[in-house]
Amino acid sequence: QVQLVESGGGLVQAGGSLRLSCAASGRTVGVPILGWFPQAPGKAREFVGLIAWRDNSTAYSSSMKGRFTIYRDNANNTMCLQMNSPKPEDTAVYYCAGKSSVRGAFEYWGQGTQVTVSS
Repeated sequence: QVQLVESGGGLVQAGGSLRLSCAASGRTVGVPILGWFPQAPGKAREFVGLIAWRDNSTAYSSSMKGRFTIYRDNANNTMCLQMNSPKPEDTAVYYCAGKSSVRGAFEYWGQGTQVTVSS
């Protein structure tokens, strides 16, 4: 019922910047919380942060706070991840995910977009 599509991934130099986008379609009114989850090869999926659409409030992983920013792009109806000063260890497939409540699990997932950070 809800589809999420990520875009904007690619190769970026360490210390550079990159902007990822997540476009949502379908019955999106029931999925007010969206987040970003990177997964590196051979590693477990991690959490970057999330945003609540109703008030644009955000929450971040402590390791990402200060470097990455999550925000809504109202003009394009997308949720974005601004990656500033990425590190090689940030290299991963970045997934966009959504959920219907704060306590609930993320139940809607995109296919991911590859981000590669070079030294």
